[in-house]
Amino acid sequence: MSVDQGSRVSGVDRWFELTARGSNYSREIRGGFVTFFTMAYIVVLNPLIIGTAKDVNGMFIGNTDDVVKSIAMVAAATALVAGLLTMVMGAIGRFPIAIAAGLGLNGFVAFTLAPQMTWADAMGLVVIEGVVILLLVLTGFRSAVFTAVPEQLKYAIGVGIGLFIAIIGLVDAGITRPGVPLISFGVFGSLSGWPMFVFVFGLLLTIILLVRKVRGAILIGILGTAVVAIIVEAIANVGPRVGPDGSVVNEVGWSLNVPKLPEQVISSPDLGLLGQFNLLGSWSAIGVVATILAIFSLMLSDFFDTMGTAFGLATEAELLDEEGQIPHFESILVVDSVAAIAGGASSTSSNTSYIESASGIGEGARTGIASIVTGILFLIAMFFSPLVTVIPHEAATPALVVVGFLMMTQIRHINFLDYEIGIPAFLTIVLMPFTYSITVGIGAGFVSWVIIKVFQGKAREVNWLMWVVSIAFAIYFLIDPISTVFGNLGIL
Repeated sequence: MSVDQGSRVSGVDRWFELTARGSNYSREIRGGFVTFFTMAYIVVLNPLIIGTAKDVNGMFIGNTDDVVKSIAMVAAATALVAGLLTMVMGAIGRFPIAIAAGLGLNGFVAFTLAPQMTWADAMGLVVIEGVVILLLVLTGFRSAVFTAVPEQLKYAIGVGIGLFIAIIGLVDAGITRPGVPLISFGVFGSLSGWPMFVFVFGLLLTIILLVRKVRGAILIGILGTAVVAIIVEAIANVGPRVGPDGSVVNEVGWSLNVPKLPEQVISSPDLGLLGQFNLLGSWSAIGVVATILAIFSLMLSDFFDTMGTAFGLATEAELLDEEGQIPHFESILVVDSVAAIAGGASSTSSNTSYIESASGIGEGARTGIASIVTGILFLIAMFFSPLVTVIPHEAATPALVVVGFLMMTQIRHINFLDYEIGIPAFLTIVLMPFTYSITVGIGAGFVSWVIIKVFQGKAREVNWLMWVVSIAFAIYFLIDPISTVFGNLGIL
């Protein structure tokens, strides 16, 4: 090896602190591969959330009425942004954290924001949210907001999002359907049809893999179930549940894609979603107050999740310094904030750090080199987006239910015997899935917590930021009667 080559290797080693963290290149590469295979399901799952929901005009993302095209575009953009930002995290954050579209956040965008505005408007809100988080990081204000929210309410938000994701999975698979008085089980109270069998098979397969701690359990579950779905369709010729006009033509049909092999496996990715965002449209679509609250809801879920993820991974990797701080923490937060902006600008929803990165750490990853490897694999996956159209909801939604469970485990941190925190936490958790709105759940939890504190004579314990946010949520909930009163007074 030449002197110059030795210098380059030493420079890389010093930058990533490879030797200092007790790692080597083989461990980092292996860890990068494991992280990718653990979280690559997002390339399949995000398109089935973002790509299949309609906006206020009844259009799929990309301003198209072709759901297959929409799904393919989201898949390509999801892989591209995850690949690029994960590599940036590795190079600048120098930490083994991978980044991709955030589950829960994408559900909020698809099922809460998009129905009220255009997709471009909704993604504009994600961009604004990312900019706000970046400013909070750069000014040091982020830690103040993090401190203001009671710790157990933070856990309740995660639990509520988990239940929200799970019920979306059950509804999309047809396990839960509109009925009397509210919802029903399957088709007329029973699991009827091959697609439901495929869902149950996929759920059990994923659970077994997860319990046995098989790396990549969720991805293997999705792909394995998709293979079963293809075989079932080839033999039984089930067909779609919904016809071209949107009406139900077969109660026991596939709920989204009919699982058939595509004509081609590799294709040039359709990156038509890049840049399709509008920063100002939401303000006129839903009003200033609702827009601010939507931005806050995105922001709250985003940066609380990131900070918790970073601390958890650093603890597992034994990388905390003598003062209990994460090395290069500010750089990690900056990259994560930029990822949120990039997610909105690419119409994939806010991108954030993934707790699945723990699988790579378990394989020995300790530096950003592992993240660079993971990012490269995501970029390669971008050229296989046609495979996404093969996977029906029944094969992918078991992952939503399992991820919902994983998020639900945070409930162990909540003391429900303490009514002061237990009741707000309960309202946060149950209202998210039952109202199909993360915003409503967060708002109900915050407002009820402040009210309980006031009537317990503990108003001084409420941080001023919680007062501001709770008042904003109260206005949001009362916006209709407030508008009516002001309208009658001739003010509006």
